[in-house]
Amino acid sequence: MGHGFVHHIDPVIASIGGIHLWWYGLSYSLGFLNLYGYLRRARHHLRLTLAEVYSLTTSIAIGVLAGGRAIEIAFDEWPFYREHLLLIPAFWLGGMATHGLLVGAAAGTAVFSRLHRKPFRALADTLVIPGAFLLGVGRIGNFIDGAIVGAVTDVVWGVQFPYAEGLRHPVVLYDGAKNILLVPYLLWVRRTNPTPGATAARFVFWYAFPRIFIDLFRDYPTHRLALGTGQTLNIVMMIVGVVLLARLQERERLVGRASRETASRPVVDLGPPLWQPFALASLLAFCLTIPSNWTQDVPARYGTRHPGLVYSRIYPPIDTSVR
Repeated sequence: MGHGFVHHIDPVIASIGGIHLWWYGLSYSLGFLNLYGYLRRARHHLRLTLAEVYSLTTSIAIGVLAGGRAIEIAFDEWPFYREHLLLIPAFWLGGMATHGLLVGAAAGTAVFSRLHRKPFRALADTLVIPGAFLLGVGRIGNFIDGAIVGAVTDVVWGVQFPYAEGLRHPVVLYDGAKNILLVPYLLWVRRTNPTPGATAARFVFWYAFPRIFIDLFRDYPTHRLALGTGQTLNIVMMIVGVVLLARLQERERLVGRASRETASRPVVDLGPPLWQPFALASLLAFCLTIPSNWTQDVPARYGTRHPGLVYSRIYPPIDTSVR
């Protein structure tokens, strides 16, 4: 084979005191930082104080991390984790599911919306835009880690990954490009359609529908679901998107060309307490320790660089034969 790209990218940025900092984890840090910046710029439109911007960003970040971890463990890695319950919160061992990130982000937004009495749909319409960007950057992190490979191919842009035979489709880059392209589309929808929930509903559908076809090029492991967990969840998410769009049509007829509700009174913003920037910065730093690999695969891929070895005094040894 005289063509293709040989993947020789080191997934570890640096190691500090035996703790590895990963490019994949950096994608989360950058994504959450972008989310914070986007919300800070849009806070007057959303009628948020700066303290609420910190609270919303932190709530979404926690939801994203918890949701991604929970769905990965429940659907793909439960045979391992039921034997290693203490390792469930060990994010530094890897294992995050994209659909879980979305569920967690929605949950984090809903919690904030309920606690602060903010309209969920208006928040969702804004949040899906930096969310699409985060998902696009995350796919670049996946590619650098070499954790997700496509089907065998002979196309000239095929990639020889370190732990897979033959040239493979760089399927995560396909999905990442799709996510990034969603950003200008969602900005256009948000600018031209005043119906609350219009932008979020289109994100749900247009995230999932094209990914069904993109994932046809993916080398999917199948554990419980015949199509692969991700592909099955793509179909479920697409159906949810269709339902949301159908319900949206009725609301659009009622709203018509009316503008979004705006309030004339300014929001009193006294600034955030000091602990909020510190908490968000700590969360961004923690994200750097997250690799994208499945827990079972990390030891085989990285040997002595296995992140779990750093914590061997805290957690029991990992038996990778458990599936």
